[in-house]
Amino acid sequence: MTELIKQLLADGPVILDGAWGTQLQQRGLSSGDCPDEWNLSHAEQVECVPRAYVEAGSQVVLTNTFRSNRLALDGYGLSAQVQAINRAAAEISLRAAGDLAIVFGSIGPSGKMLMTGEVSESELDAAFSEQAAALASAGVAAILVETMSDLAEAKLALAAAKRTGLPVVVSMVFDSGKELDRTMMGDTAEKVATELTVAGADVVGANCGQGIESYVGVCQQLHRATDLPIWIKANAGVPQICDGEVVYRTSAEEFAKHGPALVQAGAKFVGGCCGTGPEFIQALRKSVRG
Repeated sequence: MTELIKQLLADGPVILDGAWGTQLQQRGLSSGDCPDEWNLSHAEQVECVPRAYVEAGSQVVLTNTFRSNRLALDGYGLSAQVQAINRAAAEISLRAAGDLAIVFGSIGPSGKMLMTGEVSESELDAAFSEQAAALASAGVAAILVETMSDLAEAKLALAAAKRTGLPVVVSMVFDSGKELDRTMMGDTAEKVATELTVAGADVVGANCGQGIESYVGVCQQLHRATDLPIWIKANAGVPQICDGEVVYRTSAEEFAKHGPALVQAGAKFVGGCCGTGPEFIQALRKSVRG
């Protein structure tokens, strides 16, 4: 276990941040806009998000870089802005965190399918290496590889992030199979935890995909398969379409009441994903840390 992870865990479960996309939408981001480009054009608005989470009690906040690898940014015509977007994002979150929280750099999926040949392993490695290096040079304390559905892609991102020398968390999406405990590719939580542990992850976990109550079982499976700390960031329930808009029905109080069960199942890092906000983090912190 790295010294940073050890220090974070010394005082009990670590409270993470919540969703970013929905928070930026509340501040004016349109559905067709690239959220990550706002690091350059709307820095003050972006900074409001991690600042609100820190004020709510988050001990770790992310960077607004979920789509900031070259392959994903190319869909917005922004592939030439990789360095600038990642660096600006790190500076924004570091300012907001101050001395009250730690900043983990977010790396999301490429948006390309490895198994169909839409992208090659070498292209993924180059894209993830470029982003990880940009985040590391900008001063983040660790890297989070998140919302991954393909274990092969996740391991490539992990290898690229590990070359920075920083601690690396890898978080997969489990929303498939009869029990909703498999990735889109059909991998079980046990398989994911085992392979990511062997591949050198410092923390493994799950995010997005489903609500917090469903991730208790996934957390147990991950915990059984590895000695590494477990990271869980669940959605505010399963999204529903209401009048053409995505709506999350779970309240902050309902979300937070499942926090202790997650911790009992083995979670060491807990936070929120889609549909959650500062009020969710505040309630979660109260439920698991008192």
